[in-house]
Amino acid sequence: MKIDHTASGVYSIAPTPFLDDGSIDWKSVDRMTDYYFEMGCNGFTILGVLGEAPKLDAEEALALASRVISRAKDKPIIVGVSAPGFAAMRSLSRKVMDLGAAGVMIAPGAGLKTDDQISAYFRNAMDAIGSDIPWVLQDYPQSTGVTMSNNVVKRVVMENPSLAVLKHEDWPGLDKITTLRGWEKDGSMRKISILIGNNGLFFDFELDRGVNGANTGYAFPDMLVEMVRLAKAGKRDEQHDLFDAHLPLIRYDQQPGVGLAVRKYMLVRRGILSSPAMRKPAPAFSKESRSEVDYLLTRLARRDPNIKLQAA
Repeated sequence: MKIDHTASGVYSIAPTPFLDDGSIDWKSVDRMTDYYFEMGCNGFTILGVLGEAPKLDAEEALALASRVISRAKDKPIIVGVSAPGFAAMRSLSRKVMDLGAAGVMIAPGAGLKTDDQISAYFRNAMDAIGSDIPWVLQDYPQSTGVTMSNNVVKRVVMENPSLAVLKHEDWPGLDKITTLRGWEKDGSMRKISILIGNNGLFFDFELDRGVNGANTGYAFPDMLVEMVRLAKAGKRDEQHDLFDAHLPLIRYDQQPGVGLAVRKYMLVRRGILSSPAMRKPAPAFSKESRSEVDYLLTRLARRDPNIKLQAA
């Protein structure tokens, strides 16, 4: 099943589970794959920023993709293939698609400054991987250092028919959504799916602005799924109330540097990962930070009795 411009719902961004010694935790990989679909996700992405992709070698990345795609049993798996060079991008893209991936995710390369440079980069990327592969454009300037204007996003969409999804992580970015949707309505830009990232930090209003769903790694994908359901049902107040209950944890999880450690620890508390380990170099996750996450989880569980947590 390949992704296309109709993609909607929740496509979580998955971490790469590691054991304390830094090796891949294959049992947690299987448990995590099952978890996302049990929580109602439509699919998920591996080997993104959250997946610590640069810390895996080529053989490990391919092995992880093979394990997840096989375990998912024809459900959509998107694979991050961003790389410093197009040869590595092409190699991983072709291999994971042969394994049954639903598409790939690509971020702009480092150092791109002008609209012409950005547009040329993605044309060259498509020449490298092949126009038959559907892909997700990751617009995350806080991480990539590349700012993509509304006009250049439109240009990349129109120049690359295989682009299926915009992963919208620009900030502030609500008006960007409105502008892109306006161009779709007047026919000056073709229709694409817009899924949001940034840990869902603005998901409440992004849904109001007309996005199709989420492509982010918050450790409660079931909450994101419920928000999409409420938005489709026109239950705006309930949608925002649910978001407000999770906002303290989302805010804490969004801290630069330590955020992935927080997220992995929450997945341990949810019984999905056996260890919160990250590969080196990795930020410290202090006992004080862990205690604060436990406190926020306890408060959230009091507001939502359906949340089940493992003992700290």
